[in-house]
Amino acid sequence: MTTADTMGELDPEIGAALAGFLAASGDGSPPSAEGLAALRSARSATYDAAPPPGVTREDLRIPGADGDPDVLICIARREERSGSVPACLLMHGGGYITGTHEDDKPRLDQLVDAYGCVAVSVEYRLAPETPFPGPLDDCFAALAYIAGHARELGVDPERIAVFGRSAGAGLAAGLALLARDRGVAVSYQHLVYPMLDDRQTTPSSQWNVPIWSPQMNAFGWQAYLGDAYGSDGVSPYAAAARATDLAGVAPAYLHVGTLDGFVHENIDYAARLLAAGVPTELHVFPGAPHGFDALAPATGVAGRANAAAEASLARYLTP
Repeated sequence: MTTADTMGELDPEIGAALAGFLAASGDGSPPSAEGLAALRSARSATYDAAPPPGVTREDLRIPGADGDPDVLICIARREERSGSVPACLLMHGGGYITGTHEDDKPRLDQLVDAYGCVAVSVEYRLAPETPFPGPLDDCFAALAYIAGHARELGVDPERIAVFGRSAGAGLAAGLALLARDRGVAVSYQHLVYPMLDDRQTTPSSQWNVPIWSPQMNAFGWQAYLGDAYGSDGVSPYAAAARATDLAGVAPAYLHVGTLDGFVHENIDYAARLLAAGVPTELHVFPGAPHGFDALAPATGVAGRANAAAEASLARYLTP
C-alpha cells in the first residue's frame, strides 16, 4: 500500500487534521541522534494544570530493580476515599524512544475523577540509552509498588489494571505477561493500538502509512531491543506477539484503526488471547491511522473509539 493509497482511504475528518501534522513532522524517516534529542525536547513540557477539585497528584521516587536507579511515578487519587478501589498503572507512548510520564497526567486526572480509582504513571527509562529489559523493569517496579502498598494507597490488590497507548501498550502487554509469571495480580489490560511485534512480517507492518512509518517502527524496535534486534531470541516480555502461551493473562481491551501499521498484529494478538481463553474486546475503526484519537479527538471516529474505551474501563474500574 502506498502513501497515496492510504491517504485516499483516510476518514475525511482525520485527513484534515493529518495534513497539518504531516507538514510539521517530516517524512517519517528515523531521526539522527541529534534529531532524537530534538524530538524528545519537543515532547518534554511539564504538565502544569491543577488536578480537578478533590483529586491530588503526588510525584514519588520508588526503588527500581536490583542495581537500577529509582523510578519516578506520579500517583493521583481522590482526597476523600472510603474502602478499597481499583488502581490503574499507565505507561506513556513514544515508540520506546520518546515521551515522559507527564504525558499521562491529564489521563490520570480523568481516570480518578471519572471512576474514583487510584491512577499511577511511570517514568520508565527510554531506549536506546536503556534497552530492554530496563524500561519494563521500571514498569514492573511501579506495579510491584502498587501491589505492595495497596493498603496505604487504598487499593484493592486484586483489581490492578495496566494501561497504555502504542509503545506504552506494548509495555502493558509485556507487563501483563510478566505479572502472570511472577504471581502479581493484574485484573485488566487496556491496550490502545499496541506496539507488539518487532518482526514486521504482517501485511500492515509494510504499509507506507502516516504517523508511524515502517522505518520509524524498525528504528524504535532496534533501539528497544538492542543487540537482540533481528534475532530469534527476543523475549515475549519485550514483544508480546512472540508469546506462545497467553493463557491466564488479564482480560484485555484493544482498539486500532484500519490504516495503522499495527492493525494486523493487533487483530492477531486479540484472536490468540481469545483462543487462550482470555476475555478480550477488540475494536477496529475504519479510516483511522495510528494515534488518530489523540491527533483528532473531536472527530466522529475518535469519539466512537473513546466511547468504546471508556465503556470498557467503566466495567473494570468502577468500584
